[in-house]
Amino acid sequence: MGISRLLSHLLCACLLCYAGFSQAQVEDTEAQKLLTALAESSFAQKKAVVNQIAESGDERARGWLESFSSNKLARVESSGQFIIVLENRGRDWTVESALTGENLGDMSRRDIDTVRVNNALRNEIEGILSVIDLKSPDEANRLSAARALKGSVEGTLAERLPELIDAEQSMSVQAALTEALAIFNVEEQGDVAAVATLAGSLNSQARAALQQAMRSDNAELAAAATDAMASIEQKLKLNRAAETLYFGLSLGSVLMLAAIGLAITFGVMGVINMAHGELIMLGAYTTWGMQQLLPGQPGLALILSIPAGFLVSALAGIAIERTVIQHLKGRPLETLLATFGVSLILQQLVRTVISPLNRTVITPDWMSGSVMINEALSLTLNRLYVIGFALVVFAGLMLIMRKTRLGLEVRAVTQNRAMARSMGIKATRVDILTFALGSGVAGLAGVALSQITNVGPNLGQSYIIDSFMVVVFGGVGSLWGTLLAGMTLGTINQLLEPWAGAVLAKIMVLVFIILFIQKRPRGLFPQKGRAAEG
Repeated sequence: MGISRLLSHLLCACLLCYAGFSQAQVEDTEAQKLLTALAESSFAQKKAVVNQIAESGDERARGWLESFSSNKLARVESSGQFIIVLENRGRDWTVESALTGENLGDMSRRDIDTVRVNNALRNEIEGILSVIDLKSPDEANRLSAARALKGSVEGTLAERLPELIDAEQSMSVQAALTEALAIFNVEEQGDVAAVATLAGSLNSQARAALQQAMRSDNAELAAAATDAMASIEQKLKLNRAAETLYFGLSLGSVLMLAAIGLAITFGVMGVINMAHGELIMLGAYTTWGMQQLLPGQPGLALILSIPAGFLVSALAGIAIERTVIQHLKGRPLETLLATFGVSLILQQLVRTVISPLNRTVITPDWMSGSVMINEALSLTLNRLYVIGFALVVFAGLMLIMRKTRLGLEVRAVTQNRAMARSMGIKATRVDILTFALGSGVAGLAGVALSQITNVGPNLGQSYIIDSFMVVVFGGVGSLWGTLLAGMTLGTINQLLEPWAGAVLAKIMVLVFIILFIQKRPRGLFPQKGRAAEG
């Protein structure tokens, strides 16, 4: 019984294979007939053959028509086999089978007869290819094809679009097709009713069509187009404001990352660390260095740069604290001068060891490109990742400060150093760890900055003054204040720069902060405790 059942299964499998082979044979026979008709028909007859190929439902039809349109569909003279030319340089051309896609290697061009095409057929094929794409089972492909039609609809395709719009199930694809048809109707037909369809469109082709209609001799059409353009301009202003806000938040997140470590060390130790910008620079150079160690793997290098950048800057911070700052405690002006000297030393060290020239850090593929919100607003992915990274770092610091012993000791020393010492807290150890933590966060800021700007010896100098402004504005030692101040100042800068210029915008921000601290000397979120009150 077992053997008979096995034989029956084998027989069924053979029948299925035979059926599949026979079906493929039939399909290839029909394809051969269509391609033969395309090759042997006159130009007047080829138009009908092109339409037959498009309507055949064969998944290879698009490739055949594209090859035919670009003079790459050919036939081997000796065998009649249809081929597609992959490369046509020199005597020998690289070809593949039009039916199977198999690479056939090189053939002499004398043995190949190209299937001829003219400009009229090319125009016809362009419209037909659009229709093929619009009938794709993949909605994303249909939507991409529909968007590509805006401003490029021809007369023949325009006749078929209403039918395709009615048959389309996706609302987004249907809207894109309707808009493409409306652009054609406004440009070519002067259709007043089609203007209403374009009234809320942010597409550049739609705006061009409306601007053309505004100059029309038809008063009704010109008036309708003027009203439509007014509504579009209003939407464009809102999208530009949203884009400005996005860039402001991305700049604010960078300022927050650059300043948050400074806020911690300044709040705990009262140290004005002018070398903080160079610790940011070290984090950025660590990212560049990791990419040199892992060539061709920018994504992995960037991920490894996060802990590496933290460690490099943290170790540099400990070295600065142990060799310079510990001898100048309680003398903030002297620490300012000493750390300024350290910053110059670190800059020159980088120029000597690496190079005085800027270095470019490669952005990984998954951070490249942008997210399109609409046709007038897109968000670049690298800035989006920087904003997310900054918020993750902020959340991590909040956990450290609220949930760990180090955080408890840091808060105690910040509020009252003498009382903390009397309670057995080793303030010197807290100072070292706090400075290491603040310096490490500066290194993380450098890792983030490497993705949106070039890395150079002067990188940190661009952010040190802004970082101090964020700390003062937010409140010394306050993480929440640093977050809010960084985002606020970043957005204000971005709003002012387009019409005031970069330098004047910074001056205006500085004046704003000076006026603000006259009213609130301790910032948005002042410290609590006896030390703060004193």
